[in-house]
Parts: sequence; structure tokens; C-alpha cells
Amino acid sequence: MTVLEQPGSYHPVPPPSWRPRVDPAPLLPDEEPYRLLGTSAARTADPGLLQRLHAELVRGRRYNTQATALTRQGRLAVYPSSTGQEACQVAAALALEERDWLFPSYRDTLAAVARGIDPVQALTLLRGDWHTGYDPYAHRVAPLCTPLATQLPHAVGLAHAARLKGDDVVALAMVGDGGTSEGDFHEALNFAAVWQAPVVFLVQNNGFAISVPLAKQTAAPSLAHKAIGYGMPGRLVDGNDALAVHEVLDQAVRHARAGGGPTLVEAVTYRIEAHTNADDATRYRPESEVEEWRAHDPIALLERELRDQGLLDDATAEAAREAAERMAADLRARMNQDPALDPMDLFAHVYAEPTRQLREQAEQLRAELDAAGHEDEGEGRQ
Repeated sequence: MTVLEQPGSYHPVPPPSWRPRVDPAPLLPDEEPYRLLGTSAARTADPGLLQRLHAELVRGRRYNTQATALTRQGRLAVYPSSTGQEACQVAAALALEERDWLFPSYRDTLAAVARGIDPVQALTLLRGDWHTGYDPYAHRVAPLCTPLATQLPHAVGLAHAARLKGDDVVALAMVGDGGTSEGDFHEALNFAAVWQAPVVFLVQNNGFAISVPLAKQTAAPSLAHKAIGYGMPGRLVDGNDALAVHEVLDQAVRHARAGGGPTLVEAVTYRIEAHTNADDATRYRPESEVEEWRAHDPIALLERELRDQGLLDDATAEAAREAAERMAADLRARMNQDPALDPMDLFAHVYAEPTRQLREQAEQLRAELDAAGHEDEGEGRQ
């Protein structure tokens, strides 16, 4: 016999508002990831969108390979490649209007580039030169975020503030499957749903949080199912189907802009390369698994659709590759130039009004630099 079954036990009668939602069915994601490429629905897609997706995917793949090479040459401290995940990156950037904001994670340099940021500036943080290499306000792209999931509450805060001000702005926040195990993920989704903030969460489920497989992070049917617990729709999409990812994100952005609140989108994809250049992926996954996912390559899937529709031939495919090579050559040449850095920039753009501690540290560094400069001048005279 339970406590509530005992005679005379107290049976609380909650107020009518105790249940915010009664029917969870509209929030449930599909049982299988949503796909478009290779279906009859893909033939109704805008040809211009398909061709732009293809050009950006090809450029993105070359960007990833070039940036990875730069780490081996010592020009980058680290690079988290998004090879295999380019469809998520490009679709996220193209689903937004110019006035919207993108909140990337550390692996989303390609999304920042597709959004219009200079390829060199997108790598500045990973080079170790500046806090971030671009003006977030000019591009509506928040700084690339190295701590896991901390960009998600920031996205919610911006989206909520925009709604209060009456600005027609949507925030799209990107995170990996590992980031969903962080407290910031819970806090961001909970606040977003309660406030009905115009924000879209894109989870790139690439199978591993560094070396930890998804099954060791969650027992949920999918990450998209987590949306139900917060009171927002969950969408499950094939993350290597660029057209499907773009459609799902476009719908979620429109839903948020119309006042419908947030959406959690899980894109099922795969990280072909190691976590970073410092990771040995062979220690936790077999090469046979990687090869299986290579057969589901996002560029190959899109090119097959384009050729079937007569939107791509050998000449246009080669033109896209040549454009990507020009971008890579420019990136390589500019990254091989040693930047002129001012150590005092360390204290710039930290606070609008520097704190007392920062001012003291800046004065100390300036004194040390001046002293070192005088010593160098003295040595030069000897």
C-alpha cells in the first residue's frame, strides 16, 4: 500500500495551471530522420537553392581540408574539422535572414564562413591571436564558442531581448551531441520554452562527444525527443541531406519569427575526421564505421540529385571545385603571413568599461614591454 492509498491520506488538488501542456503529440519528432534528396519532393525544390547549397558544400569541404593542413604546418594551434557535417553547417547559415543571429560552437567555423565571415578571420581564435577574429555585430555571428554549450543561453537571451524590443530577429544556436549533456543545454531550452523566445537549437549529432558514443550520454529515443520535456517541438533530420536540413531549419526559423517559440532540431550526421588534430579516433571507433558513413557523403548525395535533375554537369562541377581551390589558395597564402600582434590587444574588447584589475594588469604589461624595449635598444648600441 502506498502512502496515498492509506485511509485518510492527503490528496492535493493542484490548480488548473499546473499542466502547461496536455497533448505532447504535436511536439514529437518523426520516428526516422527526415529526408528529401532522392525523393519526389526534392524535384519541387528551388533549383537556385540546390545549386547554392552545392557550391557552398564543395567550398566547405575544401576549407576543412585546408584548415586541417594548416594545423600540421603549425599555422593553427588546433582545428576541429566539420568534414562530413558540411550540410548542417551550410544549411544553418543559409536558413537565416541577414538580421538574424548565428551562435556557433568551436566546430562551426564553416557555418561562420558560409554566413559571410572572412575565412582567415574565422580561424583567428583557433590560431591563438585574438579573442575572436571578426566583428560579431557586423556579421550577426557570435564569437566561436570553445566551452561546451555556453553559447546556448546567450542565444536565448538575445532572442528574448529582441522579442521584448519588438525586433524581428531569430537566433540559431548550434551545438554538438556532447553539448547536450551540459547544464547550459537544459537551462537554455527551459528558458527558451517558458519565454517562447524566437530561437532555434540545432544539435549536430555526429555520434561521439570526443570519444564518448551517444549511447553512453543518454537513454532517450533521440536527442530530438528531449524537446518534449521542455515544451517545444522536436525535429529529427538526416544531417547529411543538405536540402532536408535547410527545409527543417527554414521552417523552424519561420515558426520562431511568427511568435511560435523555439524548436529543437537534431541532425543525424557523422564526424569523418578526428575530434581535432590532437585526437586519435582509431582508439574508439573502427575504420569500417567511418567508411560506411563516407558512402553517405553530403556532397555526393546532393550531386546525385543535381545531376538527376539536370542542374549539374561536369563543367559546373569543375567550376565549383576551381572556385574552392581559389579560396583555399588565398587562405593558405594569408595564413602563411605572420601577423603583427600588439600584446595590449589582450585587454581590448573584454569589458565596455575596463575593471580596476584589468587596468592594473594592462599598466603592468605596458611597463614590462617598455622595459623590454629599452633593453633591446641598449643591446643594439653595444
